[in-house]
Amino acid sequence: MFPKISIVTPSFNQGQYIEQTIDSILSQNYPNLEYLIIDGGSKDDTVEIIKKYQKHLTYWISEPDQGQSDAINKGLALCTGDVFNWLNSDDYYEYNTLQIVGEAFRDINCHVFCGRSRIFKGDQTLHFSSGTDVYSDNLAKTIGWARIDQPETFIRKSILDKIGMVNQEMHYIMDKELWMRILFQNGLDGIVLTDKVLANFRLHESSKTVSFAEKFAFETDSLFFALAKAYGYKMEMEGIKNNLDIKEGVHSTLLFGQDKDLVLNSITYFLLHRFEQLYAINKFNTAKALVPYIDTERLKKPDVDRMNSILWKLILPPIFKKLYNRVKN
Repeated sequence: MFPKISIVTPSFNQGQYIEQTIDSILSQNYPNLEYLIIDGGSKDDTVEIIKKYQKHLTYWISEPDQGQSDAINKGLALCTGDVFNWLNSDDYYEYNTLQIVGEAFRDINCHVFCGRSRIFKGDQTLHFSSGTDVYSDNLAKTIGWARIDQPETFIRKSILDKIGMVNQEMHYIMDKELWMRILFQNGLDGIVLTDKVLANFRLHESSKTVSFAEKFAFETDSLFFALAKAYGYKMEMEGIKNNLDIKEGVHSTLLFGQDKDLVLNSITYFLLHRFEQLYAINKFNTAKALVPYIDTERLKKPDVDRMNSILWKLILPPIFKKLYNRVKN
C-alpha cells in the first residue's frame, strides 16, 4: 500500500497560476492523497478556481491569515498523512512526482526524500536545480549552508510531529529553519536523494525569490546570530553582528538542546558560506572582515583550501590576480 501523502498549498492572490498547481497534484490520481488549500482571503479569482476542484480536495478555506508560514501551519495541523510537503500556488509538480515519492517512502528507513526542480520564468526554462544540498560526510556543513530546495523535498510527518511546525516568525526562510531543525534532530540518516525532477519552480516579478533576496539573507544572518548567542559563542556573535545586517531577538526551537560542538561547527560553516557569498557579489571588504572569525580548525581540509584560494584573490593586486588565475586554470 502506498503511504498517505499530505500536500498543503498556501495561497494568496495567485489566481493566474493556482489552477496549474492544483491540476498538477490532482491529475496524478495518486491513490492515497490528502490535499489541502489554505488561502489567505484572496481578492482575485483564486476562490472561484478552488471551488471548481473542491469535491476533490480534503479541505480548503479562504480567510485572512498572518502570511505564508501561518497558512502552512494551518494546513499541517490538519494533515494525517505519512509524508508531508507544501507546494506554493505559483509552482507545480511533474506528472509522476507523487508516485515517485510514494515509492520512496515505502521504505521505512526513508525519512526525507529530495529531488530536483526545473527553474523557469514565463515559457523559458532557466536551469535545473541540483536539489537540496546534503553533504554526506559533513553534517555541520549541511546545517551551516542549509540550502533546501523545498518544493521537491518531502518529509516523513512523524519527524515534524517531534520537532514542531513551521516557525511563523520566519517570513522568508521558514523552510531553511525547519530543515536545520530536522538535521539537528535526525542528522543525515534516512535522507534519500534522487536525480529525478519532481517540481517546477516559477520565477516572476512578485515571487519572494525574485523580490526579496536581501530579506532571505537578513533572516538567515539573524538566525545564526541568535544561535551563537544562545550557546555563548562570543567571537562568532561579534563576527556576525559587526559585519552582517541582523535583527536581535529571533526565536527558534533549534536554539535549545543541541550538541554544542555541532552547533559551533555549523556556525563556522555558516560564516564560511557568507564569506564566499560576499566575495561572489564583490563585497570584498566585508568578506575579508569575516575571515578572523572563521576557525579553520573546525572546517574540513577541502573547505579550508577553497577558502584560502579565495583569500589569495582578495589579497593579491589585480595584475597578480590575473596571473594567479591563469596559472591555476
